Amino acid sequence: MHARRTFAVITATALAALTLAGCATTGAADSTEGAASDGAFPVTIEHVFGETEITAEPERVATWGWGSTEAALAVGVVPVAIAEQTYAANDEGVLPWVADKLEELGEETPVVLTDDGEAPPYEELIEAAPDLILAPFSGITEEQYELLSEIAPTVAYEGEAWTTPWEDVVTTVGAALGRDAEAAAVLDELDAEVAAQAEAHPELEGKTVAAVWDVAGTFYVYRVADARAEFLTRFGLENAPAVDELANGDSSFYYTLSYEELDKLESDIVVSYHDTQEEADAFLASAPIQAIPAVARGQVAQVIGSELVAAVSPPTALSLTYGLDELVASLSAAVQPAA
Repeated sequence: MHARRTFAVITATALAALTLAGCATTGAADSTEGAASDGAFPVTIEHVFGETEITAEPERVATWGWGSTEAALAVGVVPVAIAEQTYAANDEGVLPWVADKLEELGEETPVVLTDDGEAPPYEELIEAAPDLILAPFSGITEEQYELLSEIAPTVAYEGEAWTTPWEDVVTTVGAALGRDAEAAAVLDELDAEVAAQAEAHPELEGKTVAAVWDVAGTFYVYRVADARAEFLTRFGLENAPAVDELANGDSSFYYTLSYEELDKLESDIVVSYHDTQEEADAFLASAPIQAIPAVARGQVAQVIGSELVAAVSPPTALSLTYGLDELVASLSAAVQPAA
């Protein structure tokens, strides 16, 4: 998802700036709706690099990776700094549902932290002076975590990078901000939306699915550990056994498959992701792609457009309902073979 490499230690100049940042005053972006629950702090969050203790309610929150910005906003906290998004975002690097929520709250766009796909922008974070950094769905390395922790207490992910279930992002952010009740309410509302869709489409129950993306000659298959593939199971679909049987060890949540093996990708339906309608049309017209049994039968649900793809890849506290009706309608249509 993002390139990773080891980053050099923070310079002496940056460390000096960090000392000064500790004296920074609260800015206009530190807006919240309500307050943390009484007795919520101190709270300890466990993650892959150990545990992080948050001793008092954070006042200057920074987010990094995917989904934590939305989770913070959903529970009523406006971060002082948010990660830049380079896919499906506006000119400022802000996703549409984040921009909509900020407008709803009457808030200006927070500082947008540059994401070069390699390492967090430490100097930008120091300047933003956060007292908490949230990165529960990200790809930060242990070294990067240690450097971030020099700036502020940092919450990383559990398990493997980029695999945190979207619900866990919400609950982790809620816990870190002392807003467990608000996080639970957000999840209850979203769960109800998904359950209503599943109930309205019983034809999806028990059907097997393979989630794929054909990009510039490389064919990706997403395993159920990937949040976008796991999300599809919420509607009653089941991960196709062939998805795991063909896995080649690229990653626990995706792998690449050669065109020569596409005929082995057996499933009731295929879900494919595309930035544009032209790409979606080219996918279906491709001779190698026609080797996929579900494609040959016309049982394909296509997720088209960068915004819709981003909204469900994986979903977040604010994006889950973005295009949800369109997604489920496409899944439902794919269950029936083309006439």
